Amino acid sequence: MRPNIIQLRTLASVVVGALWVGGAASAAPPLHAQIDALIEAQAGGPVADAADDAEFHRRLFLDLNGVIPTVEETRTFLADKNPQKRLPLIDRLLESPRYVLRMREALTVMLLERRVGNNVPTEDWNRFVESSVSANKPWDQFVRDLVEADGAVDETRGSVKFFVDGGRADHDQMTEDVARLFLGMNIHCAKCHDHPVVDQFMQSDYFGLLGYLNQSKLAKHAKLQKAFLVENAAAAKLEFQSVFFPDTKEAVGPRLPGGAEVAVPTFAKGEELSAPAQDGLPGVPKFRPRVLLARDLTAATNRRFVENSVNRFWSLLMGRGLVEPLDMMHDENPASHPAVLKLLADEFVAHRFDVRWLVRELVLSQTYQRSSRLPAGVAIADAGPRTYRVANAKGLSPEQTAWSLMRATGVLEKIQAKQRPADSKFTYKDYINRRIPPPDNLADTMLLFAAVFGNPPGEPEVGFQPSMGQALFLMNEPLVLDWLSIDGGELIELAAKQSDPQAAELLYLQILGRPATTEEATEVGEYIAAAKSREDGVKEFAWALIASAEFRLNH
Repeated sequence: MRPNIIQLRTLASVVVGALWVGGAASAAPPLHAQIDALIEAQAGGPVADAADDAEFHRRLFLDLNGVIPTVEETRTFLADKNPQKRLPLIDRLLESPRYVLRMREALTVMLLERRVGNNVPTEDWNRFVESSVSANKPWDQFVRDLVEADGAVDETRGSVKFFVDGGRADHDQMTEDVARLFLGMNIHCAKCHDHPVVDQFMQSDYFGLLGYLNQSKLAKHAKLQKAFLVENAAAAKLEFQSVFFPDTKEAVGPRLPGGAEVAVPTFAKGEELSAPAQDGLPGVPKFRPRVLLARDLTAATNRRFVENSVNRFWSLLMGRGLVEPLDMMHDENPASHPAVLKLLADEFVAHRFDVRWLVRELVLSQTYQRSSRLPAGVAIADAGPRTYRVANAKGLSPEQTAWSLMRATGVLEKIQAKQRPADSKFTYKDYINRRIPPPDNLADTMLLFAAVFGNPPGEPEVGFQPSMGQALFLMNEPLVLDWLSIDGGELIELAAKQSDPQAAELLYLQILGRPATTEEATEVGEYIAAAKSREDGVKEFAWALIASAEFRLNH
């Protein structure tokens, strides 16, 4: 078997790594090669072969651009005989405007968790995230922008949405979300007592984080009529007591879990502020613990922040975290591959929190590029998701489902060409009441798919959770049926005009991103022949492919 580009690059890295120049060892192999070596050393048996070109091509488009490839893109890639063609494809997709859109959608779901609110327009948030991704803003700076945001800086104004919309202006919610999303700690239980089963999650951790955030509050600028997140002056440590020991009170100043307390300074009366109140906003205190949280939380020395960060990006691309659940990082729930987690964290810091570099290295790895088919003779029980011996299938996100369905049916370009509102008001209640978006309203269409295929607001969206409602939506939703009509999208009209083998090839390439097998092409022809009309047969078969697990999964 001819080696693929990743195998060649890995071999080259190993050879180069063994060379000596002037008596000193050369640089270590690239990160993706080190990942593969560590994963395979722990595999305990054979790993799957590399995914074939069609499988890899579709997988990469979904992960980096959030949509299945076009027929033309698939045909071009499959026809290219260059054994090194995967690397330029990766780089091209990373430089595509759709990479910015894909990451904005993924980060929005990760960080806002589909919470809604009207204090900060969605378009402001989108502008902030997209500009950050486009500029490849270092991850530590991106998170600092979120945590210290007050709304005063135009360039990062949208970042204030993280705290002020969807109920997060509540101090307890702010505390819990910072712990979960940036430290990998679900410390909800620690509000009232030490965590009952995780020794490392202490009540003092909860109140230490709360001490950074409990002076923040929502305010409205009188002239601009925009939401700001301001801070009151903090005067003392926070007192707390366990529900199990109500007679014992403790106190803690602002501190990160496991870290040192930040001293709460005292000021003479009237000397607490560095700037007076104005325009409806309170005065700016000299001591601003949330700004300190932004600095200390994202420090390269904060190992928990770094490991949580790389674990989440790994999960996004590999289908599960090295630590699962993502918000339960503690000693009694170790990473499946501790050496890989350490390596990723070390290298992320060494490369100054470069997200695009990290994503590129992950998709260059053989671990990412494996087939989702089990190796010959290997039982499912021996190659579970945590082994990474095969590629883990990932359910398409609501956004990936919407984009891909529009592309598969041939309506995407037509819808994108229409004028549409930037900040839609469509809600799930509208859908329940049987109001569907107009066929050319992209913003409302995306919200409809989020309502049907997404989780409830505030619930982390990880793992594939298919439902009967999703299946019925794909089978019966008028919007989808319109896209599958002759007058709706282009797919059915094009396929119906072609011969049976050509129609089969088009359907499989456009919907599943791969050529039809001989058996599948025969099945398409037989189905069309048995239908009432050629158009009905093509439509119903396309309908079946769109509702299939192969379409709904990134495998």
